Amino acid sequence: MDRLAAMQTFVHVVESGSFSAAARLLDIGQPAVSKTIAQLEARLAVRLLLRSTRGLTPTEAGMAFFKRARRAIEEADEADLAARGAGTGLRGTLRICAAVTFARLHIVPHLGTFLERHPDLDIDVVLDDRNINLVEAGIDVALRMGRLSDSGLTARRIGECRRMVLATPDYFARHGEPDSPADLIKHQTIIYSLGDGAHWRFERGEEQQSVTLRGRIRISAAEGLRESVLAHQGLTLASQWMFAPELASGAVREAMPDWTLPRQELWAVFPTGRLTSAKARAFVEFVQQQLACPGPDAAQG
Repeated sequence: MDRLAAMQTFVHVVESGSFSAAARLLDIGQPAVSKTIAQLEARLAVRLLLRSTRGLTPTEAGMAFFKRARRAIEEADEADLAARGAGTGLRGTLRICAAVTFARLHIVPHLGTFLERHPDLDIDVVLDDRNINLVEAGIDVALRMGRLSDSGLTARRIGECRRMVLATPDYFARHGEPDSPADLIKHQTIIYSLGDGAHWRFERGEEQQSVTLRGRIRISAAEGLRESVLAHQGLTLASQWMFAPELASGAVREAMPDWTLPRQELWAVFPTGRLTSAKARAFVEFVQQQLACPGPDAAQG
């Protein structure tokens, strides 16, 4: 049995929902499709499809095999294109993952431009603030912030920006502005529990100061953090990317600009043990172009 052809048949069955529909797509007889699936299940020694009066549904093992089979087919197609000198013609589906707020502000608004450049490409966007398993989720590339905890990941640093203490003008009008890190203890602080937590480390020239804040509000998602700050509930430590529109409009402003914090890094992370696809490389380069905005604070890594 041709393993790649069997994978293609299985993928068509799952996507179309029936043997007959897959047979029409492949221009072969339905018995041939049924035989291929039976041989595939026998070779793998696992049930891939559940058959019922409502149609065909992949089992848990079948869905896992479907994701990997579809990926193998796409990579084989890319290899063919590259060999023919047509590697720039991207096609298939690109599956990306990014944090919700970063994607909403800096990725999703530009997807149309990326797709116009690659008319044969589709994009599947997974928004998740957690570091999910890329292989299990079938992700081609993930965009992740901060230092990578897993040194075994295949990753490329693609950008960085400033982090700062900020709040709304309304909050500062009511509570005053801190002049030094020590002043933060007297303020209402909003803690991003997936970031640095309550421990903030500052530098000014050769001087260093660290503060550990109580924080009456702790939030595990950047979207919630933004809403809390914009509701004038306190000040927070955040990246310039997280509040880019509000910093530009003046809806929030930076406090203690002479004190610096470790910069926010952005990484493109790829599934370990697999060649990076041309689709993923093109997308990462596109993201770098979008982040290369004018101004001294848009530094790229």
